Amino acid sequence: MRAMVLDRPGTPLRPADLPRPEPGPGEVRIAVEACGVCRTDLHIVDGELPFPGHPLVPGHEVVGRVDAIGPGVTGLTLGQRAGVPWLGHTCGTCPFCAMGRENLCDAPLFTGYTRDGGYGEFCIADAAYVFPLSESADPVALAPLLCAGLIGFRSLVMAGEARRIGIYGFGAAAHIMAQIARHQGRELFAFTRPGDTAAQTFARKLGAVWAGDSDASPPATLDAAILFAPVGALVPAALKTVRKGGRVVCGGIHMSDIPGFPYADLWGEREIVSVANLTRADGEAFFPLAEAAGVVTETVAYPLAEANQALDDLRYGRLQGAAVLVP
Repeated sequence: MRAMVLDRPGTPLRPADLPRPEPGPGEVRIAVEACGVCRTDLHIVDGELPFPGHPLVPGHEVVGRVDAIGPGVTGLTLGQRAGVPWLGHTCGTCPFCAMGRENLCDAPLFTGYTRDGGYGEFCIADAAYVFPLSESADPVALAPLLCAGLIGFRSLVMAGEARRIGIYGFGAAAHIMAQIARHQGRELFAFTRPGDTAAQTFARKLGAVWAGDSDASPPATLDAAILFAPVGALVPAALKTVRKGGRVVCGGIHMSDIPGFPYADLWGEREIVSVANLTRADGEAFFPLAEAAGVVTETVAYPLAEANQALDDLRYGRLQGAAVLVP
C-alpha cells in the first residue's frame, strides 16, 4: 500500500510502499477513503509531543470501508463504512478505565501516533474503538468529525450550561463546535489571530454574534471560554473575559507555557480545565447530535502525496475549516 511516513520529528513525511497490514484478533482493516489532517498530527510531526521512537504513519480522522475482519470481531461487516478516531485502544483494567474515564487510560494506544493511522491506503483498528458512519455521506466531509468534531463536542460539554461562549482559535474543531452550540441556542464570540479578518468573517457566517482579535475585549461578559489555539498566553486573556464562576476550557493536546497572572483574575470561583482525548461514549452522543444539528464541515481536499503541503497550510493558518487527505 501507499503511505506517508514520519521517520523522526522535524522532517517531512516521505512517501513509502508498505506491506498491506493484516488484522489480528479483535481488529479490522480499513480501506481508507479520507483522513483529516489534525493539529495533533502537526504537534507530532513538529516534535511538540514525545516521539514514539519508530517510523509511523500519522492520521487519526480516518473514514473508510471495512476491508478485512480479524478473529472474534462482531458488529461490523465487510464493506461497511466506519471511522477510526484518536483513541485506538485502552487497557480496560486501570483505575481510570474502571471509573469509565477511558480517555485517561494509563496504557492507551493512539491512532496515527502509537499505532499507524490513516495517511495511507489501509490501516488496522481495534474493532471495539471503531464508529459506524453514514453510508451515504461524503467521506471527506465526515473525516473532520472523527477528532475535530469529537474534541470540540467534549470541550463544549466541559463548558457546562454556559450560554455565552468565547472560542479562541477558529479552525477545524471550532467551526464544527460552533454549529452544535448554535443548534443548542448558545451565543458565540470568536477570537482569532490578530488581523485575520477572513477567519472572523467565517465565524460570523457560522453564527458568531461577535468576532475579533484574540487580544480584544468582547462586548459582553462570557460564561465560558474554549481555547483551541495552542497558545498559553491566551489562558490569562480568556480568564479576564469570563464571569465569576466561569470556566476556561483548554481543548488541545499541546499548548505553549501559560504565563503568570494575578490571582484576582482567577478568584471568584473561576476555573481552568483541560480536555484529554475522547471516549467512545462521546462518539455515541456526538454523531447523532451532529446529524440533528445539520453540521456541514468546511474542507479542503489534498491527494495523499501532498500531506506535507496540507500540514504546512495548517501550520501557517492558510486554511478555513479542515484539511483532508484522499488516497
